[in-house]
Amino acid sequence: MTLDNVLARIDAEMPAATDRLLELLRIKSISTDPAFKAECDKAADWLVADLNSFGIAAEKRSTPGHPMVVGHVDGPEGADAPHVLFYGHYDVQPVDPLELWDNDPFAPAIEETANGPVIRGRGSSDDKGQLMTFVEACRAWKAEHGALPCKITFFFEGEEECGSPSLVPFMKENAAELTSDIALICDTGLFQSKTPAIITSLRGLLGEELTVKAANKDLHSGMFGGVSMNPIRVLSKALAGLHDETGRVTLPGFYDGVHELPAELAAQWKALNFDHKAFLGDVDLSEPAGEQGYTPLEMIWSRPTCEVNGILGGYTGEGFKTVLPAEASAKVSFRLVGDQDPLKIREAFRAYIESCLPVDCTVEFTGYGAAGGSNMSTDHPAFEQARLALSDEWPEAAAFAGCGGSIPISGHFKQIVGTNSMLIGFAKDDDQIHSPNEKYDVESFHKGIRSWARILEAMSRG
Repeated sequence: MTLDNVLARIDAEMPAATDRLLELLRIKSISTDPAFKAECDKAADWLVADLNSFGIAAEKRSTPGHPMVVGHVDGPEGADAPHVLFYGHYDVQPVDPLELWDNDPFAPAIEETANGPVIRGRGSSDDKGQLMTFVEACRAWKAEHGALPCKITFFFEGEEECGSPSLVPFMKENAAELTSDIALICDTGLFQSKTPAIITSLRGLLGEELTVKAANKDLHSGMFGGVSMNPIRVLSKALAGLHDETGRVTLPGFYDGVHELPAELAAQWKALNFDHKAFLGDVDLSEPAGEQGYTPLEMIWSRPTCEVNGILGGYTGEGFKTVLPAEASAKVSFRLVGDQDPLKIREAFRAYIESCLPVDCTVEFTGYGAAGGSNMSTDHPAFEQARLALSDEWPEAAAFAGCGGSIPISGHFKQIVGTNSMLIGFAKDDDQIHSPNEKYDVESFHKGIRSWARILEAMSRG
């Protein structure tokens, strides 16, 4: 099969591909707001019809929430190529605050900017534009050769932006149908907006809220100050003890399951020439504050963290009030890597806080999620095939990279259907996802389509 013909067709049909994306972007598929349920259904129907239009056997599947879209297509008869599954999500974030948008977020348009043309509109980058890069690559391949180069399953979700409540039950109920040799996910971006990246590690997330309580009511500090215990004092001392002077987390067993970065991957990351001073300078900071002995990129991608996300206690209004609060609260999150066990860390955190409590103080805990990190084995040949294919399309050579955030779907594929995920995306740092005036560069859309065509061709060669 000739790749050059597919790439030429992609180039020639970019206007039509862009029109299709604009049509999808006009659908107000805001998953978190029940007022837009019909719009989410409409987006699912649109995708089913679009896949059917070029020979993909796709259908809408109902869930207790918004529907899934599942489609299947076989590769050429007798082809010895891997079965791939492509995942994306068609739902989008709310548009508030609407007054900060320059134009209607659901009236997408091509806009000229100093850095080239962009597609402006809600969902353009997260994730409709990214989803459609793969669909358009498949459309061009099918039109050129009459068949796709390998067996492909399409799996589109409509609840990613509201926590995916229906995803795990659906995957468990349909595990056999969703099993493949490799799962492809297009919900990430270029490294520093220029280097194509294949994400091979994601940090997990553990959330904890705690409330330290002492007296049965707020107290007058003149009458009770000095003789009664202040929960803010107890809480702040406990939180301060979560890190030592080198930035390491002090909880017993916290680093169990944390692995050092392999030398080959460390060399790739070093070659990316990450400018941490510019990265921090953009938010008016200057020096890395994580664990000593690690590079800034390692701190973000491969090291675990413990961060206090919020503190509340006592009087916080205008003016001054001399009060000893009856309680004080904090929200603490942990980003986890490797094989760290979130439940053991939750247990260690709660035991530590309880050990910090003096007489007359109690504590209440609320847990928010407990997901471990994800690590994708690059031993699967598809990883190196994709890296070389991306390097052929973009000026910068592609790299295996980490991600400081969490993308739960990759873990679900591993845990539920036993499939490794390969995360490849073409978003740029300034796409303003989840924010007003979201955009997706026309270059990202165009080269993203070409990139997937190259990756499919490389994988089909085995």
